Formats: sequence, structure tokens, C-alpha cells
Amino acid sequence: MRNKFDMQLENLSAQLINMGSLCEKAIANVAKAIQKGDLELARLVMKEDEEIDQMEKDIERLCLKLLLQQQPVARDLRQISAALKMITDMERIGDQTSDIADIIIGAGMSEAREIPVIGKMAEATSKMVNDSVLAYVNKDLELARKVMLADDEVDKLFDQTKQKLVKLIAEDHGNQGEKAIDLIMITKYLERIGDHATNIAEWVEFSITGVHKGMAAV
Repeated sequence: MRNKFDMQLENLSAQLINMGSLCEKAIANVAKAIQKGDLELARLVMKEDEEIDQMEKDIERLCLKLLLQQQPVARDLRQISAALKMITDMERIGDQTSDIADIIIGAGMSEAREIPVIGKMAEATSKMVNDSVLAYVNKDLELARKVMLADDEVDKLFDQTKQKLVKLIAEDHGNQGEKAIDLIMITKYLERIGDHATNIAEWVEFSITGVHKGMAAV
């Protein structure tokens, strides 16, 4: 019975890795779409969000099956409970990449290579997502805590970008002001993706230690 349960937990980890990979791919694609003004790639990101939504439902069903059929306790229960919380944040990451894609399409956005920090933000948040899922699979508390610290860097990049874009709005050369507002919205979504990756890392910490910010020890 335990061997079967362990196999199901391994399947859960594999599915979380797949969902995390989809989120990373969506972040990378939306970053390319911004920098190149690629509307077709932006539309692909919106389709990728549908895949992420489906993965959330599949993993949720697996978690509920494990809870109902296996009635896990202690660390196993925390592992499954954390997975349920993590997929909610990953689903929101998918939503936010889709929101960015929607801005790109709606604005008919052209190249935005003059704001290279957007690419840095996308790269940083993608790594945070990857590392948070790896931390869960490998039960790596140190890596989870590194993800939490990495959010500070994403916040700094957001502040830098916002200041640059606010200056563009103030100068408002031609349509630069309107474009800058769109880019501020995009960077805000990227900053939120970093927040969700941090949430995932905090649930990883809970799965390992039984402690989560704002909660009593379990």
C-alpha cells in the first residue's frame, strides 16, 4: 500500500514539474512577444494559459484522490496540501502571462527592446518558478528560501523600470506616453508573477517544516 502511495506522490511531483515548465514557457514566450512585438507569439501565450488551467484541474483531482483514498498524515498531508496551494499560484501565473499577451495584442505593440530590464524581469521570475518547483520535488528548504530572497531583486527591477517609464510619460513624445503605460502594466504583471513564485516557495517551506507565514505550526 505504501509503495503505491509513494508512486502516486511521485506522479504528483512529475505533474507539478510539467505545470511549472508550462509556466516558464509562457513567461519566456510573453517576454519575446514584448521585445519583438510578436502578436502571433502573444496569441500562443493565451493558448498556453488554457493548458495551465487544465493542468491545475488535473493535479487538483489527483490531490483530492490522494486525500480521500489514502488519508495521509503528517508530512505526506503537508506535501499534498502544499501542492494544492502551489497550483493555485501557478494558475495565476498563467493568467498573468495571458493578461500581458492581451495588452500586447490590444495595443498592437511593436518592439520594446529599449526597455531591456523587462527581459531581465521575465528571466528572473521564470527562474523563481523553476526553483520553487524543484525545491518542492527535492524537499530543498535552502532553495525555497533563495526563491523568497530573489523576489527582492524582481521588485528592484520593477521600480527601475517604472521610474524610466514614468519619465517617458512625462516627456510624452508622440505616442510614447501611451506605450509607456502599457509597459508599466506589463512590468506590474511580471512583478506579481514574482510574488506568486514566492508564495509557492513559502508553501514548499510549509511542506518541509510545517510552518507557514501567518499560520501556526502544523
